[in-house]
Amino acid sequence: MTALYTEHHDVLLSFVRRYVHSPEQAEDVVQETLLRAWRSINKIEPRQVTIRSYLFTIARNVLTDGWRAEQRRPELLCDNEALAAVPSADDVEAALEGHVITAALERLSSEHRDVIQALYFEGLTVAESASRLTIPEGTVKSRAYYAVRNLRAAFEEMGVLR
Repeated sequence: MTALYTEHHDVLLSFVRRYVHSPEQAEDVVQETLLRAWRSINKIEPRQVTIRSYLFTIARNVLTDGWRAEQRRPELLCDNEALAAVPSADDVEAALEGHVITAALERLSSEHRDVIQALYFEGLTVAESASRLTIPEGTVKSRAYYAVRNLRAAFEEMGVLR
């Protein structure tokens, strides 16, 4: 088998490369060809057939088997727009969280909701929130405290927190 490989590998590889696209695939076909030849080495009668033509016949059969197998497989299509439109688990989770948070915020008074909006969603400081809402900083702090406490209670009622 080693002599068969060293003598015919390069010729088989150049023959197969004409019919396949990648060098890796060509190497696979050559290996399969030599494996099939090795399995049926006892059937070869050197007087009737030259070894190289026998190997070319096996290589053609391996290539034909590969082409037929590709024809039976469905063609894979890639539609990036359709894939992007499918919601991922993270998108669904974020949407659910958004609905729960919106429902909980609706249970707050408008003063508490404004403070939560300014501090947590817009990222303003206490001083900036006080200036924007035209209320003292201490009032912003106390409204934030009571708003968070009421939100926690609303989440518990909704079954989100335990």
